[in-house]
Amino acid sequence: MREATHLKSHRGMGFALVLIFGLSLLAQGSVAAAVGASSSQDDEVCDPLADYFLGMEDYPEAIRRHQLVIKDHPDNALAHYHLGFSYGMLGRHQQELGEYRNAIDLGLDDWQLFLNLGLLYLEAGNVHEAMQVLRLATLLGPEQPETHFNLGVAYQRLAMLPDAEQEILVSLQIDPNQVDGRNTLGTIYAEEGKYSRAQDTWNEVVQADPGYAPARQNLVILHQVERGEIKGSENISNGLAHEP
Repeated sequence: MREATHLKSHRGMGFALVLIFGLSLLAQGSVAAAVGASSSQDDEVCDPLADYFLGMEDYPEAIRRHQLVIKDHPDNALAHYHLGFSYGMLGRHQQELGEYRNAIDLGLDDWQLFLNLGLLYLEAGNVHEAMQVLRLATLLGPEQPETHFNLGVAYQRLAMLPDAEQEILVSLQIDPNQVDGRNTLGTIYAEEGKYSRAQDTWNEVVQADPGYAPARQNLVILHQVERGEIKGSENISNGLAHEP
């Protein structure tokens, strides 16, 4: 359950980068980690009762309560952020986006806000916008592995593979225990034609987590490519895979 003052991103997306020659490289639901609600402005606070319902995942009541806060305090950037998050949890993404923008316009510069906004853009397929926002998230939260990971995912979807590799490696340096991150690194290596590195990376994932299906599937497909059973091309088609 989410803590009242520590939101978690509501986007458990998983990304699959599909090579045109049929190499489907699955990266299972991993683009988001803990998203806090604290403001970088020392005097910025939100209503504890409104946040209580947010923490209890009672999103309709959280929306109602935060709307009341904003009615009395329209310049409360943190309340706009929390309201947007609540909208997002109910799939009301246009309103979510509007409230995130309101929070930014009011001066909230928390890395967690920009991470959630970047994930919203990724989910909507606005990858260039996501990349720009996630770059800001990494600048505001350079020690947060999820900012670098998600920026790496954006770069990967834009076929900016050296940049993607760098960001995923930074994320893994901060937190080496990211199974999804290592699997995604393997997909980047494969797309770059670094099949040996991809194989080594996926073997490490399987050794660490024998039940992790995407890495096992990627190894099978990679072996098919190496045996010539799947004809290759260096052109890459970006795709999106969701968790079951």
